[in-house]
Amino acid sequence: MPASQTAAADLAAPTAGAPITGAAKLAEFARLKAQRHRRETAIEMLLLLAACVSVFTTVGIVYVLISESLVFFQHVSLWDFLTDTQWTPLFSDAHYGIMVLLSGTITSSLVALVIAIPLGTIIAVYLSEFSGHKTRETMKPVLELLAGVPTIIYGYFALLFVTPLIQRLYPELPGFNVLSAGIVMGIMIIPYVSSLSEDAMRAVPMSLREGAYAMGATRYQTATSVVVPAALSGIAAAYILGISRAVGETMILAVAAGMQPTLTFNPLEPAATVTSYIVQVALGDLPHGSVGYQTIFAAGLTLMLLTLAFNLLGYWLRRRYREAY
Repeated sequence: MPASQTAAADLAAPTAGAPITGAAKLAEFARLKAQRHRRETAIEMLLLLAACVSVFTTVGIVYVLISESLVFFQHVSLWDFLTDTQWTPLFSDAHYGIMVLLSGTITSSLVALVIAIPLGTIIAVYLSEFSGHKTRETMKPVLELLAGVPTIIYGYFALLFVTPLIQRLYPELPGFNVLSAGIVMGIMIIPYVSSLSEDAMRAVPMSLREGAYAMGATRYQTATSVVVPAALSGIAAAYILGISRAVGETMILAVAAGMQPTLTFNPLEPAATVTSYIVQVALGDLPHGSVGYQTIFAAGLTLMLLTLAFNLLGYWLRRRYREAY
C-alpha cells in the first residue's frame, strides 16, 4: 500500500490506545451497572425462593392438619376431646380423650429430659471450659454420632437391654414401660443439648473469663458463675430443642413403651403417646375419611400446638436472658 493511502487509513480509523470519550465511559458504566443489578436481582430471588420453601412447607402442614381436624370435630365435640379420660377410637364404644395420649407423651418426655439436660449440660461445660483442644475435637464428633443412630435401633436397645437391666433392680417392671423408653430417648437427646450448649459457651467472650481469673476465681467458679449465665440464652434454646425432640419422638416409644392407651403419669407402666398412635393408625386398614382415621390429624394438630408452645417459651427465655446479660 502506498504511503499516502496508509496515512489516510490511520486518520480515518481510531487509534487502539486513544482515550475513550466521556459519553462512552458513561455508557459502559451504565451497562455494567445494569448487568450487576440483574445478577444481584437473580441471586436475591433465588435466596428468597429457598427461604420460602420452609414457609410454604409449614403453611401446607398447618393447612392439612387444620382442614382434616375440622372434619373430625364435626363428629366429636372439642370438650369431649379435651376432657374424656379414655382413648378408644378404634373400638365400637369409641372415646376420644386426647389427654390419654398426652399423659404418655409428657411422661416419656420428662423422663428423657431428666437424663438429657443434666448430662448434656455437664458435658457441655467440660468440653467448653476444662477439656483440651485435642480432647474436645475428638469427643465432640464421637458424641454427635449418637444423633445419627436410627431411632428404631434405640427402640430395640431400650426393649432388649435397658428393660431387662432395670428388671434386675425392679422385678415387677413390665416388659413394655415408659421408663426404659424415656431413658434411652434421653441418651439420644444428649448430643443436641450438649453440642448447642457447648457452642453457646464457646461464644462467650474470653475477656469475661480473664476478668474472673484476675479476681481470683477458679475455673469451676468461672464456668458456673460467669460462662453459664452469659450463655444462658443459648443453653435455654438447646433445652427447648431437646424438649421438642423428645415430644416428637416416635419409634423408641412405639417399640418399647407398649402403645397401650392408659391415662397414667407413672413411668413404670406401659403407655401410648401421640406419635406412636399416629404410627399405629397409619399402618392399619382404616378407610380414608372415617372418624377413626381423622383422629390422627386431630392428634397431630395437638402435638404441633404443644411443640409450638415450647418453641414460644424458648423464644421468650432467649429474649429475657439476652436482655439480662
